[in-house]
Amino acid sequence: MKKIFILTGEPSGDRLASKVISKIKNTKPDIEYLSVGGEHLKALGIKSLYDLKEITYLGFTRVLLNIFKIKKKINETVDKIIEFNPDILFSVDSPDFTLRVAARVKKLKPETKTIHYVAPQVWVWREHRVKKLKNFLDHILLLFPFEKQYFEKENINCTFVGHPLLEDNEKNKIDIKNVIGEDKKIISIFSGSRTSEINILTPILLRFIKMVKEKYDDIHFIFHTTNEHREALKNQVSKEDIKNCDVISDEKIKSYILKKSTFAVAKSGTNSLEICNANVPSIIIYKINFINFFIVKMLVKVKFANIINIAAGKEIIPELLQEKCNAKNIFNKVDEFLTNPDLSTNQINQFKEIIKDFKTNKSSDLASSVLINSL
Repeated sequence: MKKIFILTGEPSGDRLASKVISKIKNTKPDIEYLSVGGEHLKALGIKSLYDLKEITYLGFTRVLLNIFKIKKKINETVDKIIEFNPDILFSVDSPDFTLRVAARVKKLKPETKTIHYVAPQVWVWREHRVKKLKNFLDHILLLFPFEKQYFEKENINCTFVGHPLLEDNEKNKIDIKNVIGEDKKIISIFSGSRTSEINILTPILLRFIKMVKEKYDDIHFIFHTTNEHREALKNQVSKEDIKNCDVISDEKIKSYILKKSTFAVAKSGTNSLEICNANVPSIIIYKINFINFFIVKMLVKVKFANIINIAAGKEIIPELLQEKCNAKNIFNKVDEFLTNPDLSTNQINQFKEIIKDFKTNKSSDLASSVLINSL
């Protein structure tokens, strides 16, 4: 029996991996799996070696403070992968963790095929990493077409598959009348998938919601989160005694709610593409500690944080980062959009032009075919 080890480092990678693996399971059901994954791979019946929380660290300072734990986890993961003896090591995103593991596995077992999904963002920083990747990666699956030039230049096998969050999924008919009144507009809120992000951004977002409620009485707020963080978020919302504010973690309901939303406020990340794909106008927020931000500022070579803005070379989706990420600024920017519908229309028209180049509408199929052909 053929074996695939799936290696992720955070919830977003777990979600992307599950989309690819579910396609493989439909085509080739006789494959054995083991993973470092989360709730999405678990839903496919795939065991994880340990909880993703044990390796999800955000920012340089937290990584430095936990460096010995991380090294120990890398060693443990490598040992378990060697013991499992997979035909393919399928690593997804989180390059500072997954690629370190992949390099070690390739050195110890050169016959193991190493396929990485979601290329390191060498177009943002640390472009020199590309030269090292060809020493241990057999194939890279790319989300964006402009990434090919960086890897083809070094003769690394790569395939542009498109972004799975831009796939046209089947429409779900879900009755939400009992949750949200038909007379309510919806603002979707994304406060992150990591505990550290949620702890920083949620208090700011709750203050923002209170400010909106002082001016508008026809808006319902929905926090989009994971099963892991749902109860903690619910507790934060209930402590503030905020009405017309809910927390959801079911993927089908989240997708449906997003498409019904008037606006979205989102932590900078991959969810921005999903929001654009739903034709929902939005703003991006982000905040980390000063030391981490200072280091990032020194290293990055792009002007914007959001992939849409990076691709466009201008700010299509407003970015409120660091000191600009506060309740008053978020309220003012959202209020601009709510009182001026032309702003929303203009943003939607602009990002639709950008994301059409990122779409293949069969991303997970293309990615799964590379893995199947490598078995």
